[in-house]
Amino acid sequence: MACKWLDWAKELQSMAQEGLTYSKDIYDLERFERLRQISIEIMSEYTNMEMEIVKELFANETGYATPKVDIRAVVFKDNKILMVREKADGGWSLPGGWADIGLTPSEIVVKEAKEESGFDVKATKLLAVLDKKCHPHPPSPYHVYKMFIQCEIIGGQAKEGIETSAVGFFDENELPKLSVERNTDSQIKMLFEYLRNPSKKVEYD
Repeated sequence: MACKWLDWAKELQSMAQEGLTYSKDIYDLERFERLRQISIEIMSEYTNMEMEIVKELFANETGYATPKVDIRAVVFKDNKILMVREKADGGWSLPGGWADIGLTPSEIVVKEAKEESGFDVKATKLLAVLDKKCHPHPPSPYHVYKMFIQCEIIGGQAKEGIETSAVGFFDENELPKLSVERNTDSQIKMLFEYLRNPSKKVEYD
């Protein structure tokens, strides 16, 4: 129940966004606008963020409300997994980020791996599609689907990026402090199962 307010705020925001998209009645539009404002007020109250900032980050989309997509590169080398250290929180994560409009998942994972780790990679296999809410991540203002795509290195060299401060390969039993906003210990261990069993089926929630 600790974050029930977050679930309510996200649901109100989703309802308001869809109502503002499809409703034609001026009075209904006013009600949906107020509903969106209430969701912003809830987020602002419980996060101590200014309402203008919340509005820009949380309630700035139009159209039918859908989950965001986060895509992560899974790269193994010498039985170790590639990770980058995030400047945002100092934790380590698989290279990746939000899906971009106009790019396929494999194109995005190649781009993110290059930008964050310095390596040129080729996408080879989809390993998992997970719903963030089903895993022990910190509370998030967004409903997020996470895609994990296995890749192989075809060039480049380790090099930090704009959002990363270090690059490394880690053994399953010697993982660094993780950026749990982006990936959890249980998810990383699940990915190592694909290293041991390449025929393992795709995981999904």
